[in-house]
Amino acid sequence: MPKVKQLSVAMYFLGALIFLPIGVTYGLFSATHFIMPTWVEGIPQLQFGRMRPVHIHLVAFGWLSMAYVGSMYYMIPKMCKTPLWSETLGRCTAVAHFLWIIAAVFCISNGITEAREYAEAPWFLDIIFLIYLIAVAVNLFMTIANRTQKKLYVSVWYFTGTLIWFPCVYILGNRVFMRLDGLNDAIANWFYGHNILGLWFTTVGIGISYYLLPLLVRRPVYSHKLSMIGFWAIALFYAPTGTHHILQSPVPYWLKSLAIVSSIGLLVPVLTVLFNFFLTLDKKWPQAYANYTLRFLIAGCVFYLITCTQGPFQATRWVNWYIHFTQWVVAHAHLALLGTFTNMSIASIYYIVPRLTGRPIFSRPAMAWHWWLTQMGFTWFFVGLTIAGLVQAAGWRYGYPIVQWVQAMYPEQIMRWMGGIMIVTGQYIFTWNIYRTFFTPAEVEEETETPVASAAAQAA
Repeated sequence: MPKVKQLSVAMYFLGALIFLPIGVTYGLFSATHFIMPTWVEGIPQLQFGRMRPVHIHLVAFGWLSMAYVGSMYYMIPKMCKTPLWSETLGRCTAVAHFLWIIAAVFCISNGITEAREYAEAPWFLDIIFLIYLIAVAVNLFMTIANRTQKKLYVSVWYFTGTLIWFPCVYILGNRVFMRLDGLNDAIANWFYGHNILGLWFTTVGIGISYYLLPLLVRRPVYSHKLSMIGFWAIALFYAPTGTHHILQSPVPYWLKSLAIVSSIGLLVPVLTVLFNFFLTLDKKWPQAYANYTLRFLIAGCVFYLITCTQGPFQATRWVNWYIHFTQWVVAHAHLALLGTFTNMSIASIYYIVPRLTGRPIFSRPAMAWHWWLTQMGFTWFFVGLTIAGLVQAAGWRYGYPIVQWVQAMYPEQIMRWMGGIMIVTGQYIFTWNIYRTFFTPAEVEEETETPVASAAAQAA
C-alpha cells in the first residue's frame, strides 16, 4: 500500500471493507434459509441460528463500527486543528478491533456464545472490547484536549457524547461485572440492544453527516443552535426506550410507559436534525446528480427520516401488539443499519479516502454501479420484508394456521433474497473500488475549509 497521511484511519477503513462484503454475504446466506430451509444440512456453523448473529457482528461491529472509528480518527483532528494524540495507539486499536471481530465470529460460529441479542460474544471478549473502547476514547479525548480550535463544532459534541455513553451502555448490556436473570436480564439486554443503535450508531452517524454535509455543498450548516438542541434531545430521550421491544412481557408497567413516551419524544431530535440537514441542502439538491458521495449521504438522511418516523409509532402499544414478532420489525432494523448508517459510512469513506491517499476514487462507473445496486436492492429488500410483516401480522391476528401464512409470505421472501443479491453485489464492487484507489496514483486537493470554519463564518 502506498504511503497515506494517517495510517490508522486507512487501517480502520481497510478492515471495515473486509468485513462488509463478508457480513452481507452471511446475511444473504441467512435469507436463503427462508426460501430453501434445507439448502445446508449437517454443518452447524452454517445453520440460521449461528449465521444470523455472525452476520450482525460482522456488519454492526465489524463494518460499521470500524468505519465509524476510522471516521472519528480523521474528523476530530481536522475539527480540532491538531494531530491525533497517538497515531501508534490508533494503529494498535485498529489491529485489536480487527482481531476481536475474528475471535467473535469464530466463537459464535462454534456455539461459544451468551445467546443474548446483539451481545452474543462470550464474556471474556466483552471485557476485551470494553478495554478497546476505553483506549479509543482516551486517544480521541486527548486529541480534543490538545486542540487549537476553541469552538467545538456540533460533530465533536456528538462524538464525545458517544464516547462517554457507549462504554456505559456496553457494561450494563453485556453484564460485564454483574449477573441478571429472568425479566431483569431481558430489560438490561434491550436497554443495550436499543441504545447501541441510539447512542453509538445514531450519534456517530449524525456527527459524520454534520461534518460532511457543509463540505460537500460548500455551505455552513443552517443552524448551529438547532444542531445542539438535537444533540441534547437525544441525550434526554434515548436511554429509556429499550423496553418498547418487550411490551408483550410482564415487565413493570411504569417502565413500559416510560419507554413509549421516550420513544415518541425521539421525534424531537430527529426533526431538528433533518430540518437542519434539508435546509442546509436548500437549492443545493442538483449537486447530487454529479456527486455520488453526496448522494449516499442524502440517501442516509432520507432513510433516517423513514426509520425515525416509523420507529416511535411502532413503539406504541396499539401498533406494537400487531406488528411485533413479524418481518416488519426485521425490515425496520435493516432500515436503520443498512439504509441509514451504512449509506452515511459509505459517504464518509468516499470522502476521506481520496484525502488520505492523494488519489481520486479509482472508478466513477463503479461508484455508479455501487449506488444503484445498493439503493435499488435495499428498496426491493425493504418493501418485500414490510409486506411479509403485514401478511404475518394478519395471520397472527385472525388465527390462520402458521403453515398457511408462512406459504403466503414466500413471494416476499423471494423479493428479500433478490434484493439481497443486489446489495451484496454492490458492496463487493465498493470494496474493489476502494482497494484499487490505494494503488492508482493521482492527486486531489485537500479541503480548504472545515465545518468548524463554516460555523464560525456563519456566526460572524
